Amino acid sequence: MKFTGTIWRPPYEASSLLLEVTAGCTHHKCKFCTLYNDLPFKFKMSPLDDIECDLQEVAGTLKQWNGFQFDRAFLTGANPFVLKTERLLAIAELIRKYVPTVQTIGCFARVTDVTLKPYSDLTALAQAGYDSLTIGIETGDDETLRFMNKGYVAADIVEQCARLDKAGICYNFFYLVGISGAGRGEISAKATAAVCNRLHPQLIGANMLTIYPDSELYQEIQRGNWREENEVEKYREIRTLIERLDIPTQFAALGASNAFQLHGALPQDKAALIAAIDQIIDSVGEERLRDYRKNLRHL
Repeated sequence: MKFTGTIWRPPYEASSLLLEVTAGCTHHKCKFCTLYNDLPFKFKMSPLDDIECDLQEVAGTLKQWNGFQFDRAFLTGANPFVLKTERLLAIAELIRKYVPTVQTIGCFARVTDVTLKPYSDLTALAQAGYDSLTIGIETGDDETLRFMNKGYVAADIVEQCARLDKAGICYNFFYLVGISGAGRGEISAKATAAVCNRLHPQLIGANMLTIYPDSELYQEIQRGNWREENEVEKYREIRTLIERLDIPTQFAALGASNAFQLHGALPQDKAALIAAIDQIIDSVGEERLRDYRKNLRHL
């Protein structure tokens, strides 16, 4: 199968069929992001012939695996949901042709990708099996969204995800802990909870900001325009987010950026999650948490 550069997927897509349909990011302007810096281009689409060849390879391999099957596919790339609806429907048709056991199709999506699609397209994609999109909202703090060049504000998150709700497409959020900088973690957590409480994310996944020298954010720090939140502050920020969430959802901190993994269902596991965070703050402390961040060579 053909893959380009480092392949990124959410932790909860580990058992999904990974299929490259795009590479890179159409936006590629977020100051903190270095995920696609290894690519010699900004964004490209895989030819449908290449996608079909990969699926033929999958189908041939599955015949040798004595009954193993995939019930979900995950399309790789930073935001495959930006593709035109006709192309996404054609990809779904190819998946069903060669791997008919696949019931749902997920991918990363930007808020702005949803904006591009009329409601009729969203319902058609839902009927074709597109579901459980992963959207990196990062924060509900408008000041930070603008500074980081995300290309949207909190009101856009609410408007576009409400359209997904109406169309019947479920979604998960990625929240980037520390994105608002030193002294603003509480602001970010409260603003993000306010956004999430108006919507229906299946899961809110927390990832901790890790700053690498090849990011634009690193240059902003060198220029004195932004200060990084310390590690204990980041856990206090997560604590505030969990406290403020009042919707039924899953909360998870499972990626490599998290020194400690957390997972629970809200609201029933709220007290246990908060107790676990308090234990990290009290017993682990800044020095050990900072050592973990320093030694995290890549996400």
